[in-house]
Amino acid sequence: MMTSVDTDLIRVLADPLRLQIVTLLARETLCTTHLVEETGARQTNLSNHLKVLRDAGVVETEPCGRFTYYKLRPEVIEALAGSFTELAATARATFETDTKRACP
Repeated sequence: MMTSVDTDLIRVLADPLRLQIVTLLARETLCTTHLVEETGARQTNLSNHLKVLRDAGVVETEPCGRFTYYKLRPEVIEALAGSFTELAATARATFETDTKRACP
């Protein structure tokens, strides 16, 4: 069953721009300037979204001179995927056994 941590992470990734950021960071480590170029978002808006992702533990930062690079933490995505895999397995078992609660 999914935990509150999982639902919090789902909320974080539900935002289209944050999901786009995560998708880009899955391919390479990028700085804010690159992310502005790739997403077309304003730098301040992007920084706010990156803070949410950082606070949720989805990305980590790597200072490099006057720039900050962002790197995706794949284990966080893997854990979420594992939760969905478990949920799908439960649903499959329920579907195959036609488990249903009787009405009162």
